[in-house]
Amino acid sequence: MSKSQETFNKKEREKKRQRKQQDKQEKMLERKNNKEKKSLEDMMAYVDENGNLTSTPPDPKKKRIFRQEEMQISVPKQEERPANERRTGVVSFFNDHKGFGFINDSITKERIFVHVNELSIAIKENDKVTFEVQNSPKGLVALNVELVKS
Repeated sequence: MSKSQETFNKKEREKKRQRKQQDKQEKMLERKNNKEKKSLEDMMAYVDENGNLTSTPPDPKKKRIFRQEEMQISVPKQEERPANERRTGVVSFFNDHKGFGFINDSITKERIFVHVNELSIAIKENDKVTFEVQNSPKGLVALNVELVKS
């Protein structure tokens, strides 16, 4: 008598495949039986005057007209401050080993980059300093940084 070619794993995989196929058939029949016809109006979605999706059409009385000239798509330009004006601030971070840090401006609260080459004396965190500001390709940079005597 010869041994069966089907192993236990093969039988289990085949049973699993048949069960999965049977479940799929049952779900398909259930969907067909419970299928209700939807009209185009039921599937429509509208955007109201605030930009929210609704199922009702928007009220034409609340329609707003926008002029293209008034739209700002990018970040508005900041006001230019005079370059030679001295600012004051507090050193929020400074790394002696890497030679750079950041100063928080006391008026505008901007975070301004400072490099060790622009220092007259050594600074550390929480020191009050005065400095000038220059625009660079990467943002604002502090120049001529000096420690404030307290």
